[in-house]
Amino acid sequence: METLSILGDAPRVGHVLVALAVILLIALAGRALARALRQPAVIGEIVAGLLSGPAVIVLFGRGTLNALLPGPVFDGVKLIAQAGLVLFLVGLAHRLGPVRELGPAHGPGLAHRLGTEAGGPGPGGTRWVVVGALGVPLVTGLLLAGLVLLTDDRAARGSAPLPAFLLMVAVSMSITAVPVMARILTDHGMTRSRAGQTALGAAVVIDGVGWLLLTLAIGLGRGSLEGLLHSVRALGFGVLCALAVRYGLRTRAAKAVGVRLPRTAAVLLGAVAVVVAIAMDRLGMTAILGAALVGFSVPGGEGAPSRSAPWEGAVASVSRAGAVLAPAFFVVTGITVLTGSFADTSWQLIAAALVLGCLGKGLGGYLGARRGGHGRATARRVAVLMNTRGLTELVALQAGLSAGILTGPLALALIVMALTTTAMTGPLLTLLDRGERHAAEGRGPVNPHNGPGPRHPRSHLSDARPQISPDLPRQSRAGETPMTG
Repeated sequence: METLSILGDAPRVGHVLVALAVILLIALAGRALARALRQPAVIGEIVAGLLSGPAVIVLFGRGTLNALLPGPVFDGVKLIAQAGLVLFLVGLAHRLGPVRELGPAHGPGLAHRLGTEAGGPGPGGTRWVVVGALGVPLVTGLLLAGLVLLTDDRAARGSAPLPAFLLMVAVSMSITAVPVMARILTDHGMTRSRAGQTALGAAVVIDGVGWLLLTLAIGLGRGSLEGLLHSVRALGFGVLCALAVRYGLRTRAAKAVGVRLPRTAAVLLGAVAVVVAIAMDRLGMTAILGAALVGFSVPGGEGAPSRSAPWEGAVASVSRAGAVLAPAFFVVTGITVLTGSFADTSWQLIAAALVLGCLGKGLGGYLGARRGGHGRATARRVAVLMNTRGLTELVALQAGLSAGILTGPLALALIVMALTTTAMTGPLLTLLDRGERHAAEGRGPVNPHNGPGPRHPRSHLSDARPQISPDLPRQSRAGETPMTG
């Protein structure tokens, strides 16, 4: 009914569209600033969106924000934000399939990348990184939750059942953002490096496990056996919907639509995702979970629309549409979480979240890589990469907020942690390259990635192989894999 009332009011629709245009301009400015600072563009979008609402309040007062975004208009923007998040999650969840492609810019399929490059430590190396970069952050998450309990921070604790609260905080500390990491790997020329392959493969597995734990936390949030059973029934309904979507898309008629009518296929897939998301929300779960289930259910392929993978193009179109609308989600989150929770969030909580976040992923990733057979240089890079959280963390936090498990102050502390750790990734990789370059000046040429594969484009280190004239083509170097990123 709320949607119909918005659509039936032409001036209000115009106001919503103008607000959306301004939000998109803010996102473009954030992307430009992020590129200038050599950060992933999505970080600029997130920060600009989150801070836009609070900035208006600080500079001009709450009344100005209310005049710019009155209640009905803000509800319309919020509706667009939710739809954009649902559409984006279809692509995100689809890419988390462990044997699917992450796109042509990212080289071979993930199943091939799990340590199968010549001279690599093998798939076991990635498994140990998963154990370390998931297990240690879960522990640090429990430590952060314990700190909230010990300090009796009621604003951060909320009223959620204790098991759900502990698990949700632990999961929030263990997230690694696959799309942002893939972008960072491409920007730093590490797509085919041993550290990049290991970190990306581990991140995919960790996020898959994270979705399962997130679902369990939402179920535990019911606080009673009857509520838990209701959550199980709701999840069962969602799984049935996902199976119906999966088998429906495998039919000959659906494949024909995906190949011959890609735009129609994208519209249909987006509509199905929105319907399932709304249904899951009405059943007391979260729309995010419904969208993720649809994304998981879409049959995978080779990363491009064809008869063997007819729905890849539709998934890409739906995800792009969601990415265009995602800035509205950042603005809504900034207004609802940051402005209402800043005064209640202690700096001690923010500092603890940041320190524990860095410690969990950094230490866990490094120890896992070392246990898996990687050298120190590769392990350091894996540790830095695993600390990438980005948009995926915001999605998990939104799920916790929607379920009433996380509070605004705690979510704010975790948002600061997620953005800071993600922004640290690129500069830390550059520092590692510089440090190894300086250390190598006195002992001869060294490969910064501890094994075969292309070099960092900003590094001037040479391969530990006989030098070849620059007039000869690079592919003539024996044993070197050409870059595809």
